Amino acid sequence: MAVEIERKFLLVSDRWKAGIVQTQLLRDGLLARFGEGKVRIRHAGDRAWITVKGRRSGISRAEFEYEIPLDEAEEILSICELPHIEKVRHIVPYGGLNWTVDIHQGLLAGIEFAEVELEHPEQAVPLPPWAGEEVTHDPRYRKANLLKYRADLIQGGC
Repeated sequence: MAVEIERKFLLVSDRWKAGIVQTQLLRDGLLARFGEGKVRIRHAGDRAWITVKGRRSGISRAEFEYEIPLDEAEEILSICELPHIEKVRHIVPYGGLNWTVDIHQGLLAGIEFAEVELEHPEQAVPLPPWAGEEVTHDPRYRKANLLKYRADLIQGGC
């Protein structure tokens, strides 16, 4: 089984910018939710994927990702639940690991995270000086909750 093992951190400075080795614009659409899992479509550059993510167990969860034709991805994105997530992803190597720094746009503009994928849950992670509080287990920082909060603000909710 394919497994995603990931930790997420808030950013405390923009010093990560000096280490960028790759930048890419991503657009994600939520196709379905099931229990604590989801099915997502992602468009990045001239490639696209459908991804199935299972429920979390600590910092791990099942993840299955399949490349699909770009024109089909665009068609599927058009039927996905709105809003789509748009972000600029920067790859920043640090401590022998490739960190991703996501700078959200659109409805989630201003939200920035640093994430690192690991080979196993107990793997030591040297923290870069620009990584702050870990929010891996904080439900407030899950995309579905961030989207709901921002949508409520726009609609005048609490």
